[in-house]
Amino acid sequence: MEEGNQTGMVLFHFRPFSRLPEVQMLIFVVFLIMYLVSIGGNMSIVLTIWINRCLHTPMYFFLANLASLEIFYSSTIAPLTLASVLSTERTVVSLAGCGAQMFFFIFLGSADCILLAIMAYDRFVAICYPLRYTLIMSWHLCVQLALGSLFLGFILAMQLTVLIFRLPFCSSKEISLFYCDVLPVMRLACADTHVHEATLFVVSVIVLTIPFLLITLSYVFIVDAILKIRSAEGRHKAFSTCSSHVTVVLLQYGCTSLIYLCPSSSYSPERGQVVSVVYTFITPMLNPLIYSMRNRELKDALRKAVRRFLLLEKQ
Repeated sequence: MEEGNQTGMVLFHFRPFSRLPEVQMLIFVVFLIMYLVSIGGNMSIVLTIWINRCLHTPMYFFLANLASLEIFYSSTIAPLTLASVLSTERTVVSLAGCGAQMFFFIFLGSADCILLAIMAYDRFVAICYPLRYTLIMSWHLCVQLALGSLFLGFILAMQLTVLIFRLPFCSSKEISLFYCDVLPVMRLACADTHVHEATLFVVSVIVLTIPFLLITLSYVFIVDAILKIRSAEGRHKAFSTCSSHVTVVLLQYGCTSLIYLCPSSSYSPERGQVVSVVYTFITPMLNPLIYSMRNRELKDALRKAVRRFLLLEKQ
């Protein structure tokens, strides 16, 4: 490997969280626990919804899709990050490897955000048009919406990743983050990136701003409909089905907006490091906990599944 060789093989490496091996080991243990909790929690939600026929409704169909996306999303980042943190030497990533990680990160993250907007629409129909809910939210439409989120995420990820990795990179570089994110990689290019930054902003608006506005509009109608419900029990039940979704939306959109909707000139690697930990490790871990604790039907189904498993173990 020759530094400064523009025609040579380009390799990247990640900036360590700390120069102290003890701190790196502590970070590794914490990240590993969060990753395992995330995978276990989201897998439990998927299996519980799949096993229980009473949960075979559009709301839980989208929730199972969200949990599945979280599993793959976490697995795009966590394994390489854990290997990098644990290694005493620099973990080197090839141009193709970095591009693949970035593609799946954008693809799954975009689909995740779009799916959250679809889930808000599902709650809007369920609460504002309860008598027409099954007619409007047919299984055919649900599958189309889920596939649509994946298709749009795929198209956006492919275009942005190809555009960025057509840039010239002078030599092996240190990425100021623990994975191949768009802005840190873009900063390593040896060419003007104004077009790429503008493209990233447009993609961010499509993935973050527009879905968030649709979610906000949906909840304006939802709150208005809930306030018209006469019984306190009915209002509480309606609010409880939405509270977990609102919490996840605020976590997901709040953190990602701090990075991707701010001017690229104001990007701070230190802030990016902290915020990225939240939406790549903490949020995927918290999502299944939020849904299982705030959703009575899912909570009961999880309890029954655990009891069945314990009974089988005793036999």
